[in-house]
Amino acid sequence: MKKSFTVGADSRNDQGKGASRRLRRAGKVPAILYGGKGEPKNVTLDQRNLLTMVDNERFYSSVITLQLDGQDHQAIVKDIQMHPAKNLVLHVDLQRVLADQAIRIHIPIHFLNAGTSPGVKLQGGQVSHLKTDLEISCLPKDLPEAIEVDLGAMNLNETIFVKDLKLPEGVTVPELVQGRNTPVVSIHAPRVEEPEPVAAEAAAAAATAAPAADAGKPGEAPAADAKKEGGKK
Repeated sequence: MKKSFTVGADSRNDQGKGASRRLRRAGKVPAILYGGKGEPKNVTLDQRNLLTMVDNERFYSSVITLQLDGQDHQAIVKDIQMHPAKNLVLHVDLQRVLADQAIRIHIPIHFLNAGTSPGVKLQGGQVSHLKTDLEISCLPKDLPEAIEVDLGAMNLNETIFVKDLKLPEGVTVPELVQGRNTPVVSIHAPRVEEPEPVAAEAAAAAATAAPAADAGKPGEAPAADAKKEGGKK
C-alpha cells in the first residue's frame, strides 16, 4: 500500500536570514510553495514533524498533502536543505501538483536479485550501480514510488541502460525523449589490485643495491687493490 504524507504549514510574511534564524530557533522550518496556477507562497513547517519524514525515501517520490491555512494542497518535495552537522532541516522547496498536469520528479531505483544473477553467482562478477535514481515525467495519479530493476538474468560484462527499464504505464523518462540513454547498472570482472607504489620502489631499490653490496665482499678485486696500495712505502 502506498504511504501518504501529511504536512502542516502556516503562511509567513517575514523574509530574510534574520527571520529564518528566528523561525528555526522556534522549532519551525522556512519553506516555499510554488508552481501550479498559484503565486509563490512563503510558508513555515514544523521541524519535529518534518524530521519524522525526511529519512523515508518515499517522502521524496510521493504527492504529499500540505495543510495550509485550513486548506489542503497537493505538492511534491523538490529540494530539502539539511544542516551540515546537526539533524535539522534548514529549508524546503515544495511544488504544487495539479491532477491534469505532468510532473517531473526524481525517484529511487531498487535493484533486485543481484546475488542470484549468473554474472555474480557463477561468473564471479561485481555489480556497479551507475544510477541510484531516475528523473521521470507523469501525471500525479501515475507516480510510482520507485523503479525496480531485476538483475536476475544478467551475465558478466552486461549493462542495463535506461531504455531497457520496464516503466509503469503513463511514465516517461525525459532523457530518452532528449535522445540520451545512460547506463544504469553493470556486472564486471573484479579489478586486479596493482602493487603498492612504495612496495614496488622498495623492491627496485633492493635489486639495485645487491650488486653494489657484492662488490664490497672480501676477496674481490677492488678490496685486493686497496690492500696492495696500503702496503706501499
